[in-house]
Amino acid sequence: MRAFNELGLPLVIAGDGRDRPRLEAMAKPNIKFLGRVSDADAADLMARCRAFIFPGLEDFGIAPVQAMAAGRPVIAFAGGGALDTVVEGKTGLLFREQAPECLAAAVRALDDAQFNPAAIRKHAEAFDKSAFDRQLREFIRLRANVTIPTSNL
Repeated sequence: MRAFNELGLPLVIAGDGRDRPRLEAMAKPNIKFLGRVSDADAADLMARCRAFIFPGLEDFGIAPVQAMAAGRPVIAFAGGGALDTVVEGKTGLLFREQAPECLAAAVRALDDAQFNPAAIRKHAEAFDKSAFDRQLREFIRLRANVTIPTSNL
C-alpha cells in the first residue's frame, strides 16, 4: 500500500480481510479495493494486469501461479514459495526485503518487454495438477519400485 501510495501507479486489490478498513483509510486515489471477487473476475483481473504483486511470505501461494497461468509477470517478496515459483527475469521480479521502498524499486524496474506471456504460461504448467500427479507417481515408483495406475490418483 505504502509503495503504491508513493509511486502513484494504479493498484487494484481484490479480496477482503480484517485490515481492509485500515488500509482503505491509508490509500490514495490510485488504489482501488474491489472486495471479494468471483473466480471468473479474478482470472479476468489477472489476465489484464500489468503484473501481479505478491508481497507476503507464504509456504506456496497459489495466486502467483494463477497470475503466471494468465501470462502475467509476478513481483514477489523473495521468500517462501515465491522462490519455488517465480523465476527472476523470466516469470517476474523478486525483491529481497519486505519494505515499501524495495517493492517500489521492483515495480519501477518492471520492463514489460522483458517478459514473454507464452513463456510465463508455460512455466506455470509445471504447477498444474496433471504435472503434480505425474511427479508423485514417479516419486513413488522410484522409492517403492511400484507403479501406480493413473486412475488411482
